[in-house]
Amino acid sequence: MTLRMPAEWEPQTAVQLTWPQKDSDWGWILARVEPVFHAITAAIANHQDVVIACGTDADLQKLQHLYQQHPRVRCYRVDSNDTWARDHGPISCYRDGQLELQDFLFNGWGNKYPHQLDNHISQQLQQQQAFDNVPLQSRSWVLEGGSLESDGSGTLLTTRQCLLNPNRNPGLNQQQIEQRLQQDLGISRVLWLDDGDLDGDDTDAHIDTLARFCNPTTIAYCQARQNDTHFPALQAMEQQLQQLKQLNGQPYKLVPLPLPAPQYSAEGQRLPATYANFLIINDALLLPVYGVDEDIIATERLMQTFPTRRIYPINCRPVIEQYGSLHCLTMQIHCPLDPTQTEGHPQ
Repeated sequence: MTLRMPAEWEPQTAVQLTWPQKDSDWGWILARVEPVFHAITAAIANHQDVVIACGTDADLQKLQHLYQQHPRVRCYRVDSNDTWARDHGPISCYRDGQLELQDFLFNGWGNKYPHQLDNHISQQLQQQQAFDNVPLQSRSWVLEGGSLESDGSGTLLTTRQCLLNPNRNPGLNQQQIEQRLQQDLGISRVLWLDDGDLDGDDTDAHIDTLARFCNPTTIAYCQARQNDTHFPALQAMEQQLQQLKQLNGQPYKLVPLPLPAPQYSAEGQRLPATYANFLIINDALLLPVYGVDEDIIATERLMQTFPTRRIYPINCRPVIEQYGSLHCLTMQIHCPLDPTQTEGHPQ
């Protein structure tokens, strides 16, 4: 039996979104946030399907009407608390060359927020055949997609602050977590980061806000200016990334992404703006931008890193008011058959 968690850049069939609701934490900013969701939907639909979980009948009817001429956009009525599909959505995995969706427990990032409805979104979508006939396997421990970066070949990049946090799986130590990652996702090697965190991030340092695999040999990561309060922690993270080795013993190529100019809430709290929270889809990349000078630098560096993919800059300044960004809102669903076992597939 072979088990493998694909890399994000491998072929996908769809991306899941969970729509923001009026009667939720998004209510006060909904008029600014919904256009961001529409921009994400439009960009993805140029390349693959979009599966939208709608928390109300009104949202379902509105979106079905709006996208009735878009066959790639499929909407489903599903109860939800919030919108962060990266963490309550299913994680793609190949078992003997066939796609399985792994449905881990979601506990609101350590019981910080209501999550009971979000914890059942994947099951509700499965019951409505939103994932076609791909099997959904329920897992009995807490794991969030935003905490996982797979290179597609058994190596996982993650942070100790999140995966080993007792607010997720109390009683499980590092060795036990690694065993479960191997058992449920086929992970054979875990690269643990000890440093790095963004002000305003309430996920306990999700890796997808800090450092991302771009291909098997390249990692993009957040880099702060010396006068930024994040500089000591992100410099320590950079030094650790420099010490990481590929399976062949070679160091990774590192692509620094500048932190955006500081963004603050109306109450004066710094918000977790980051360019590392990009989404890779078929032949394209969706990049969160924030209307600041650093947007240009981040776009240019990712264009160089992903020369064959179209880059969609999407202004996510409204989204970070709720402490996440573009990648956090999305969860990709990979192709039914493992592309690494398909002869002639371009890697």
